Amino acid sequence: MILVTGGTGFIGSNIVAALATRGAKLAVCDRHFDDSRAGNIAGREIAHQIEADDLMPWLQGRDDIDAVVHMGAISATTETDADLILRTNVWLSLELWDWCAAHDVPLIYASSAQVYGDGSLGFDDDPSQEAMAQLRAITPYGASKLLFDRLVARQRDAGLAAPPQWAGLRFFNVYGPQEGHKGDMRSVIAKTFPALQSGQAMRLFRSDRDDYGDGGQMRDFIHVRDCAEVVCWLLDNPGVNGFFNLGTGQARTWLDLAHAMFAALGREPEIEFFEMPEELKGRYQYFTQAEMMRLRQAGYDRDFTSLEDGVADYINGYLLR
Repeated sequence: MILVTGGTGFIGSNIVAALATRGAKLAVCDRHFDDSRAGNIAGREIAHQIEADDLMPWLQGRDDIDAVVHMGAISATTETDADLILRTNVWLSLELWDWCAAHDVPLIYASSAQVYGDGSLGFDDDPSQEAMAQLRAITPYGASKLLFDRLVARQRDAGLAAPPQWAGLRFFNVYGPQEGHKGDMRSVIAKTFPALQSGQAMRLFRSDRDDYGDGGQMRDFIHVRDCAEVVCWLLDNPGVNGFFNLGTGQARTWLDLAHAMFAALGREPEIEFFEMPEELKGRYQYFTQAEMMRLRQAGYDRDFTSLEDGVADYINGYLLR
């Protein structure tokens, strides 16, 4: 049986779907079994549904868990309750780490590209404590993910008890089905689709830097299906351990994204630019691109979905339905 925390959420529910397709017996932990997010796992065979506050008591005495996929987190970059973020993103993760180590259970967990802060130091998933000590996250969410990664690195280097397999996945700009509940944290695709579908223009920030044209800001966009495939691959390869970036390794512009959306909708591109809010100027990220060497060196050799194919699949296979 595989336990997926955050299993009704965006990435978590897609992992649940991928594992269910493979015939895995599943336990899902989350806080949202009584609202619309429960629809994200509707129709899946779930052996156990566990409320988040009951997780650690539920695990006590169990010997039937084969792996833990820990996607549960306070993931909003706008959340400012530091105590809540620490309890959810760090202390619970440490409890799961200790439980998996004590019970010889693999642990795959969600880190984030937010650990790289403004990106000025690059996006290299260097696993050393020295490299991670240089990183400066700029959101409480990113800081919590970086803190847990650094605690894991300390455990590793001290030779302390660890799960038989562990991997921290630093997700970049993930998009795809079942992100509707995320509000302002949804991908730009999900947020702008209704306007484009109704015939309106795509609205993008103007650039306030001379080295980037309007709409030329770049992101590493990755389809959530690819994220689920990497998790499944890790579970199939128990000898692979470490911190791994999870993007495509290819940065694309917002203009590329806009053109892909209009192509999927069969419309000629119509793009308007508006001024970036003052509070974002000087803090807005102009470039992200995952360094994917370490995951490739570990043996992952599958192609990632192109932006054009991924956007077309998301719009025609999901949003238009």
